[in-house]
Amino acid sequence: MLYSLRRFSENEIALQRMKMIKFYDQYGEKAVKEAFEADRKVINRWKQRLTKSRGKLSSLIPLSTRPHAVRISQVDPQIIAFIKDQREAHSRIGKDKIKPDLDIYCRKLGIPTVSASTIGNIIKRNRFFFQKAGRIYHNPASKWAQNQTKKKRLRIRHSPKPLDYGHILSDTVEKITDGIRDYFISAIDAKMKFAMTLQYQHLTAANMKDFYCRFKEAYPGIILKWQTDNGSENLGVFDQQLEKDRIPHLFIYPRCPKINTFIERYNRTVQEEFIDEHLDLIHNKELFSQKLADWNIYYNINRRHHSLGLISPLRYFVEKGGMSHKYLTYTRR
Repeated sequence: MLYSLRRFSENEIALQRMKMIKFYDQYGEKAVKEAFEADRKVINRWKQRLTKSRGKLSSLIPLSTRPHAVRISQVDPQIIAFIKDQREAHSRIGKDKIKPDLDIYCRKLGIPTVSASTIGNIIKRNRFFFQKAGRIYHNPASKWAQNQTKKKRLRIRHSPKPLDYGHILSDTVEKITDGIRDYFISAIDAKMKFAMTLQYQHLTAANMKDFYCRFKEAYPGIILKWQTDNGSENLGVFDQQLEKDRIPHLFIYPRCPKINTFIERYNRTVQEEFIDEHLDLIHNKELFSQKLADWNIYYNINRRHHSLGLISPLRYFVEKGGMSHKYLTYTRR
């Protein structure tokens, strides 16, 4: 009975049919015809379903409309054999390239040819895939295609307004100087405004994982959520690391940078206050990284923020009871 009720409650059409049956029993055929445009024959057919199923409400769910006798392709067997021979000889040749040669073959035999889409259907239906190595991209029945189960992404609709610490937003700034590309990966706490930026030569999931591990070591609180855009660097080993640490990975919707408002504003700050001011040192990686580390310390300990009442992020965290005053002068070894 519970199974029947669950199935019944998920189907709006079945609910509407039950409503019409009750309406018919209470007000009669004329009223139900005016209200729902359903006559006595239709109502009785639904009642018969309920009777045969011994009152199972799920019996009112619409049945499949698939015909009992489906149409069978009437393609000439010689055409199928020709396509098979072409695919065996050239395993990666597609339907559009087979089509011109098939037309010539059909004219010689005096039989009607078929369209390119029909050729594609013949390949899939008969599984004319003779590829010996690599992925088979166009065969939905292949083992590779069936194993491609996409992980459902947790989406966030609006810019976060967290009541507690631990909601982290991350993003990347790309800077090209003298033809050399540098990437600055940054992350910020939406409430505390604690932030960190590191320089990388390549934008990869491995570097994103490395940044996350370094941020986690420096962050004074507990990371509860991590929010990113949909870039490939935010997947792979980085996403797996978040899953391993049981931290929900939130993705913004495509082309919606306003959802990442805190990190986007921080990106402007780090560009204007540090990167643009130290472009003369950017190719000296050791010195530039040292200066960047000093700026990260300044940003979190000394730089005042309007959003925090003109105090620094760590001072705000201390005053709100998040940690001891000694943490401000503590350095990990």
